[in-house]
Amino acid sequence: MMAHKKLKVAIIGSGNIGTDLLVKIMRSELLECVLFAGRNNQSPGMQKAKDLQVHTSDRSIDALIDEADRYELVFDATSAQDHQLHAAILKQLNKVVIDMTPSNIGGMCVPAVNMDQCLTQQNVNMVTCGGQASIPIAYAIGQTQPDVEYIEVVSSISSKSAGPATRNNLDEYIETTEMGIAQFSGCGRTKAILNLNPAYPCIDMQTTVFALVPNPDMESLTLRTTEMVRTLQQYVPGYQLIVPPTLENGRIVIMVKVEGLGDYLPPYAGNLDIINCAAIAMAEEYAKKHEKTLGIR
Repeated sequence: MMAHKKLKVAIIGSGNIGTDLLVKIMRSELLECVLFAGRNNQSPGMQKAKDLQVHTSDRSIDALIDEADRYELVFDATSAQDHQLHAAILKQLNKVVIDMTPSNIGGMCVPAVNMDQCLTQQNVNMVTCGGQASIPIAYAIGQTQPDVEYIEVVSSISSKSAGPATRNNLDEYIETTEMGIAQFSGCGRTKAILNLNPAYPCIDMQTTVFALVPNPDMESLTLRTTEMVRTLQQYVPGYQLIVPPTLENGRIVIMVKVEGLGDYLPPYAGNLDIINCAAIAMAEEYAKKHEKTLGIR
């Protein structure tokens, strides 16, 4: 059987997320990064890309405009504010966009829940790392419980894994995560909290989901949660259920942990893996669709 023709992709943003994405894409059988664009040629991310012999540019979005014939899909790993500008430009260029920022511009994408629906959209938003970890659990709650009154999500990540863009977009992170939880669970009252933990040794990413449900069906929730965890583990191997659905003081409690693959930052940076692995899973489905449309194998 002939090898797949790889989908050519560009990454804009040379911070932790963009660089970790690049390393993961390098081993994909379906994707090839042909342009890695940032703003500082001396940044660690740009140096990593050069070490991997990937074509780089310090001209950010201008490079994507001038070299638009190089790629078909873009990962935007900049900031929510920057993506507001980039989205309009990339739409004019007719590029498929996977937005890694909490801009809430494109359709929200959580592959374990709605990958097929997202394949028809030109711009998809990967919500947030906390959203990717918690929304499948919130979805399971919404699917099995008739009257969900309130859902609260608390994510803790190592402060060393939170780059400048994450810190600058904390308000957008909260807003977008809460909207994603509400959209996928059907619950009208939601709250998201993000803790940047400076502890050393660095902690793994952990996310706890709390839900208020008048008459919880714990058996159905446990089965559905187990199914969702297995689905996530297909593209995020380090996703682990560490506290299964538990009824405590009249509320449902579920906790997950994400251990990273250590591709760019050490394994404690599960927050990078959860969103980047989700984005790559989405991009690889685009690649399969694109290949099938062209009849290439």
